[in-house]
Amino acid sequence: MTPSPQLATPALEELERRFRAGDKSALARLITLIENQDPRVGQCMERLYPSARRGHVVGITGPPGAGKSTLINQLIQTMRGGDQRVAVLAIDPSSPFSGGALLGDRVRMTDHYRDEGVFIRSLATRGAPGGLSLATREVVRLLQSFNFDRILIETAGVGQTELAIMDVAETTVVVMVPESGDAIQVMKAGLLEIADIFVVNKADREGAARLRTELLAEAALGPARPWQPPVLLTQANHGLGLEPLLEEIDRHRDFLRHATSCDFNERCAEEFSAAVRATSTRHVTQLLAGARARGLLDQVRVGRLNPYAAARLLLQAVANEESPNDWHA
Repeated sequence: MTPSPQLATPALEELERRFRAGDKSALARLITLIENQDPRVGQCMERLYPSARRGHVVGITGPPGAGKSTLINQLIQTMRGGDQRVAVLAIDPSSPFSGGALLGDRVRMTDHYRDEGVFIRSLATRGAPGGLSLATREVVRLLQSFNFDRILIETAGVGQTELAIMDVAETTVVVMVPESGDAIQVMKAGLLEIADIFVVNKADREGAARLRTELLAEAALGPARPWQPPVLLTQANHGLGLEPLLEEIDRHRDFLRHATSCDFNERCAEEFSAAVRATSTRHVTQLLAGARARGLLDQVRVGRLNPYAAARLLLQAVANEESPNDWHA
């Protein structure tokens, strides 16, 4: 993928100024820069990180067709009734051609687009393991810096790879429907281990009560945990069961705030690793767009170098601290 043109430094500084002043268009533009792997995003994140508040990050995951978008739409309304500012990240599968989100946010949650207290954005998975791109964590930090009270992350619904949501979200809500199968299938998918709250949606359908009972039984048989995941019944399309769900989300948030600092320290360590990966990815993208890489690529194409030799030469140049701006083919 060809990187997008970089903003001049004064333009980036102006963008940050507008961001700090609460300009949503500046927020959207910074998210785009993160997605496009602009090499200066790391410096921008470093400057904005100290202003990040503790906006509660809630992951909403589960199989396709479970009604996650409808549930989030109703949660937004409930949260806004409490005067909370809400951001939603809808993680969508990537287009194999453009790399962008296939579903897009325009077809989701249309009731809230004119609400100044709501921000909705789609992010493409870009083939990332776990269905979450490296950009997701950085975008979450941006949203916390923008002082949103709640950040809801809806994953793409890609099965077992949904497990990555637990690395980003503080509270993970797993949404099931009676047709999802029994609790054994949930265990096979690994969802029992990551769920902080289970929701059996479309609870007016046959089998909902049975699935709830099985989930409670499986959770009770599992390893002892300081937090025992509740199992709630909802009918999101009718707005039923949302208040109890929000109460449990709040209860889990409060539980985390009173828990030991071990989990927080581990999350900081994981965020450091993610920052290294993201910075490395942006750096590699920049290197591949440089003159030296293009020259090596030309030699690979005509058979003068094999790809591995060319990669070694490029990385040796990096190790020798050559400036990409001074490289020549």
